[in-house]
Amino acid sequence: MFERLVSYLDSIRARDPAPRSRWEILLYPGVWALAFHRAAHWLFEANLFFLARLVNHISRWLTAIDIHPGAKIGKNFFIDHGFTVIGETAEIGDNVTIYQCVTLGGTNPTNGKGGKRHPTLCDNVIVGSGAQVIGPITVGERARVGANAVVTDDVPEGATMIGLKARSTLVPAETWLREFIPYGTPCDEPCEPGVERVERLENELNALRKELAELRAEKSLDDPTRKSGTDS
Repeated sequence: MFERLVSYLDSIRARDPAPRSRWEILLYPGVWALAFHRAAHWLFEANLFFLARLVNHISRWLTAIDIHPGAKIGKNFFIDHGFTVIGETAEIGDNVTIYQCVTLGGTNPTNGKGGKRHPTLCDNVIVGSGAQVIGPITVGERARVGANAVVTDDVPEGATMIGLKARSTLVPAETWLREFIPYGTPCDEPCEPGVERVERLENELNALRKELAELRAEKSLDDPTRKSGTDS
């Protein structure tokens, strides 16, 4: 168990350069929230729903992170900073990173039955701060959800989602993506193919303008009206 804890703390340190030691990481609210959730989820699976909710309530009061006891969470899950809400039927894979003020929210069933209402995040997903991932959708492995994006549809594997409502940049992750990107949002390099496309169109437009100017100049030289006007 000690080795698992050390491995978990090291996985967080690999994603966050701020802590100087593992002891600092032990003070992170996300670490405490996950520890409380492990206990609450065990109680939930044992149908001890009130006790599970009680543990969840204490956790939320201490950490400002609300993880429903029914949520299923894999290994090395890291909530950076906090103020996050994770719904009952959410499923989270291994090595997932979520930043502050994220909601993994659910749809409101019209039939009054619970069912699958919350997102599924596959392995190695990163969700940027303020993002809202809503409904029983699947966020594919290695996908990134940019800060403040609103995602309501399935996310392809390796895609980066941006905007409101979020749209995919459609750039395969393996062509440019580093193994880990803080906040799930690329900032240094262009991530949209539209950037290169706009530059290409601007170059073509400039070339057409130049060609048009040359044609107008040739036409003005060949215009007999202008010649006769000049001769007179």
